[in-house]
Amino acid sequence: MVVMWVKAERVLKGGLNPPLPVRYLLTTGCGGGQDHNTVAVQIPSLGNKGMERRIKLRTLNEHIVCAICSGYLVDATTVTECLHTFCKSCLVKHLEERNTCPTCDIVIHQSHPLNYISFDRTMQDIVCKLVPMLQEDFYRARGEVCPKDLPQANEEELQQDDKAVNDTDYHRLDEQVNICLECKYPTLAPLKRRFIRCSAQATITHLKKFLALKVLEGPQKYREIDIMCNDEMLGKDHTLKFVQVTRWRFRSPPLKLCYRPRIDI
Repeated sequence: MVVMWVKAERVLKGGLNPPLPVRYLLTTGCGGGQDHNTVAVQIPSLGNKGMERRIKLRTLNEHIVCAICSGYLVDATTVTECLHTFCKSCLVKHLEERNTCPTCDIVIHQSHPLNYISFDRTMQDIVCKLVPMLQEDFYRARGEVCPKDLPQANEEELQQDDKAVNDTDYHRLDEQVNICLECKYPTLAPLKRRFIRCSAQATITHLKKFLALKVLEGPQKYREIDIMCNDEMLGKDHTLKFVQVTRWRFRSPPLKLCYRPRIDI
């Protein structure tokens, strides 16, 4: 029998109210098979003895199984827009053809959804404790080295890498877009410098924050500004590259955008 403790600040669905920190105890039976695995949930903060509830491991599957491949999460990756989690390889393959979440169908990003997903270390640690050797077996079957088996850089090397990143402006290497920002509404002040040049990966939200910093009280007021191109309001997640290709494709630069106070429809 193999016993291991996993400390986590997560409470099972349908647990106590208010939620309290719990510890998962995984007991793997010698008979094999998922039905023989049980998890004891202990809440140590309730008195000396606390409370314990023993459940089947499979009852946790809805929390630790990828909705795409129906297997346990490997390299758990979360969509930042809706917080749904999937295997990294499954999610990346899905986003090569679509830009929506596989679970809730929300649009992650119009043109660059891969920029809005991130590795969920907490979830992956929980899965690896509940299902030992899962990650190692996954990479071994593909003839690859498990990420956690790779040699770790020492602290001095990490500091040098951080310094190199801080000294480098990666966006200068991006494709650049020339923009002319005009205001045709007297309630907002015009920019002293209407012409700017920035990365094609910048979004309309970035422009709104820039305008709010210049003509309003600060970037936190960016939601009070609308940006338009050819009298059509642009979505907050549209990149300047997307706008240039779809609204200004056969016209000469710069890309002309107009800003105005937000109008609630």
